[in-house]
Amino acid sequence: MRIFRGTITKFIAVVLFAGSWAQAQSGHVMLTMDDVKWTEAPAALPKGAQVFMMEGNPPDAAPFTMRLKFPANYKVGPHWHPAIEHATVLKGTVNLGMGDKFDTSQTKALPVGSFVVIPPKAAHYVWTSEETIVQLHGVGPWAVNYVNPADDPRKK
Repeated sequence: MRIFRGTITKFIAVVLFAGSWAQAQSGHVMLTMDDVKWTEAPAALPKGAQVFMMEGNPPDAAPFTMRLKFPANYKVGPHWHPAIEHATVLKGTVNLGMGDKFDTSQTKALPVGSFVVIPPKAAHYVWTSEETIVQLHGVGPWAVNYVNPADDPRKK
């Protein structure tokens, strides 16, 4: 299952035509906070999350960088990714748990500045108590695969 399919192409088009098209064509990207244009996150994430694509296309076998904004009291059930995931907390706190059962008592609070590397296919889950922004990067293909199909918002 791929998280982004056609939706990510729209995000990339917005990023490229919002001022960084020439930079992306020449092999580099330079963005300031004024360039951030949040859009609704793909359907693989529960409603309420927003995304800003900074570089690449996660389903491709190439580097990507994106920011995800989660609202307060947000949860993503146990899931895994086919490729390595690197995350840096830019705002708020992400509570991260490892494993295939959602258990808030088994999570670690990761405040601003925290960094985590999650290996391919390692089941994990997250929740927030405040608005939180995380920057993700890695080399695709990247997707969200839920441990329990009932947690997958695409099936609701």
